[in-house]
Amino acid sequence: MKVTIRKVDDYYEAYVPKKDMEEKVVEMDNGRIWGGIITLSNGWRFQMPEMADDTRMPITVEARKLAEVDD
Repeated sequence: MKVTIRKVDDYYEAYVPKKDMEEKVVEMDNGRIWGGIITLSNGWRFQMPEMADDTRMPITVEARKLAEVDD
């Protein structure tokens, strides 16, 4: 799924064009936006591609949406 990532002050935001949805990134499993799993404020989780930490933003990438976990 296409996801646009941008840096806003001290946090990241993700925009999903297919859903016209913009959400704050609230968790990064490896402490960085790239190469791990991120969680958005609405609970959606994405496996992000591996990229350099200094990748220019905003950038649109292909990320894999993970199944939602029921608590």
